[in-house]
Amino acid sequence: MHNKKEFIKAVKDNEGIIFKITTIYSNNKNEQEDLYQEIVYQLWKYFDSFRNESKISTWIYKVALNTSITYLKKEKRNGVKIPIENVVINHIEEKDTIKEERITQLYSSIKKLNTVEKGLILLFLEGKSYEEIAEISGFTPTNVGTRLHRIKLKLKSTMNK
Repeated sequence: MHNKKEFIKAVKDNEGIIFKITTIYSNNKNEQEDLYQEIVYQLWKYFDSFRNESKISTWIYKVALNTSITYLKKEKRNGVKIPIENVVINHIEEKDTIKEERITQLYSSIKKLNTVEKGLILLFLEGKSYEEIAEISGFTPTNVGTRLHRIKLKLKSTMNK
């Protein structure tokens, strides 16, 4: 059985992962905070089931993505969505306006992707290998490569408009 200190350390060490996922899968600050809490709750709930067969970050990605997808499905049943606030801009330390605009545009384009595509591109942008993405998503590495290629084409076309 894992202890509370191990859990807190794992969450703190990987809170960037959780933050990025909540940013992609939520439409406003309140929803982002709710999703963050739900992810941490699910991590706590299943922490004892982590068997060290993969890296803790891989397991956290998997739980966070699955929780986000479930959360989105539940939210769709609940009705109207509020448009996204540009939360990402608040977390950029550089004052490079062109870079800020491109990042905002990229996140805006990513938000338009379907649920699975969002998760895959987020993992790719995190520098995960196709094998790691396959392990997290349940797809084969070949399928991950094909899907990522199509996602990149979609993003390129929406960002060039």
